[in-house]
Amino acid sequence: MSLTDPALPACLSGEDPGAVHEDHLALAAACAPGVALCTIVGIDGSFSRRIGAQLAIRPDGSFAGSLADGCLEAQLRTDAQGATTPVVRRYGRDSGVVDFRLPCGGGLDILIDPVPDRAACAAAMTALTARRAATISLPPNPHLGARRYLPCLAIRAFGEGPELGALERIAAAAGVVCQGVEKSGLSLGRRSGLPDADRWTAIVMLFHDHEWEIALLDEALASDAFYVGAQGGFTARAARLEALRERGADPVALARVRSPIGRPSGSRSPQTLALAILAEVAGEYERLRTNP
Repeated sequence: MSLTDPALPACLSGEDPGAVHEDHLALAAACAPGVALCTIVGIDGSFSRRIGAQLAIRPDGSFAGSLADGCLEAQLRTDAQGATTPVVRRYGRDSGVVDFRLPCGGGLDILIDPVPDRAACAAAMTALTARRAATISLPPNPHLGARRYLPCLAIRAFGEGPELGALERIAAAAGVVCQGVEKSGLSLGRRSGLPDADRWTAIVMLFHDHEWEIALLDEALASDAFYVGAQGGFTARAARLEALRERGADPVALARVRSPIGRPSGSRSPQTLALAILAEVAGEYERLRTNP
């Protein structure tokens, strides 16, 4: 598989880097020749990134991805350019390098791979573009054997009025794909007809006329969506659950419906509600990394 293969997504050839999710930037860059891939495989103390965070270093010295908030990248560039085989190096606490310390006071074990498996990286990017999780094996090291990637977070929001518009705008500003479906494009009592949501998609109901929700919630609960939520007060929530019970929803399915949505609850403007929903959904998506 080459980077000129027309079946590959544009991000692999560098034609559309803006289409790549931030967690996939280093992986996408590592598909190209001459790019080194650095991966955090161990953390001693506190740090602003998780284990598995990655940074790609191109032949011209530029970076892709995010690993250390700028406090370490220059040193990694020097070390990667001098590496000929994969090596794990300690940075910060107990590194033995007296004149280099991390601002947080912790220590990092970073795997520097000057020649990552580019075919494996390209295959992983192709899977992610197709909304499938992907894993690449890392060179042998005592800390982390593989790096797992999730397809990017997506939101499918049904509704009406300013709440739907606010969620679309704020999600776009945050780089989150949000498919807004207006009530005017739906039929009361019928499903949307859209493809089933995958397990990396959150489904949100933003209706004032809650009778529009029921068939759509049936649809959502039949999908793999990791999050299903609907706005509404106590009376609306009780009526919603009763209507779903009458349609045959079991307790397990009903427990998937989150309401009220957005934390902290009680938002009284479209923008604050949208911010709260997005924060809640993003938090639940992050949990998928530790509970795949």
